[in-house]
Amino acid sequence: MRVLVIEDEPKMALLLGRGLVEEGFATDVVATGEDGLEQALGVEYDAIVLDVMLPGIDGFETCRRLRASGSWAPVLMLTARGGVEDRLAGLDGGADDYLTKPFWLEELLARLRALIRRGVVERPVILEVGTLRLDPATRRVWREGEEIGLSAKEFALLELFMRRPGVMLSRVYLVEHVWDHAYENRSNIVTVYVRYLREKIDRPFGVSSLETVRGGGYRLRADGGR
Repeated sequence: MRVLVIEDEPKMALLLGRGLVEEGFATDVVATGEDGLEQALGVEYDAIVLDVMLPGIDGFETCRRLRASGSWAPVLMLTARGGVEDRLAGLDGGADDYLTKPFWLEELLARLRALIRRGVVERPVILEVGTLRLDPATRRVWREGEEIGLSAKEFALLELFMRRPGVMLSRVYLVEHVWDHAYENRSNIVTVYVRYLREKIDRPFGVSSLETVRGGGYRLRADGGR
């Protein structure tokens, strides 16, 4: 397993590098976000340990640029700041886990092993299907660069479709994942909200992206509609 450590504090970088090597990881250590980006885009890593407080671009921006560049190695962020806002910023920026300093090296190693077991899976921060873009963190949606206002349920329904483009989702599945057990599976609530979505994301733009699958459910076209 190969791990990249992006940490500018010399003692911490030495501790992490030595501990990972002793654990059997092939380890590279760099001190800036810029060097980390260059290294991560040139070498295939199984995981990345990324400090938040870095000279130049910080860890949050480094992580966002990694994901935007197509690097999906699991990222464990380190920070001396334990505030909720920082944890949210890291996770919403594409990090997979968060560890507050000071920490036990054994815990960091265990978290890394857990992340590596998941493997390298594409997990885009912004969902894109055709000209549709959806940001789960800020709960904003755009079509062709124009922002679209959606209610909470409309947003949840669209996010579900955008995470599975081209896949038929049954009415039962949609009810179970967007609403709760108070709604019966035979309710027409899904039909109503699909119509709401079409009125907002399709018709104003002259496209047809949400398809009805007869006797089954609904599907968001993989091309986002034309």
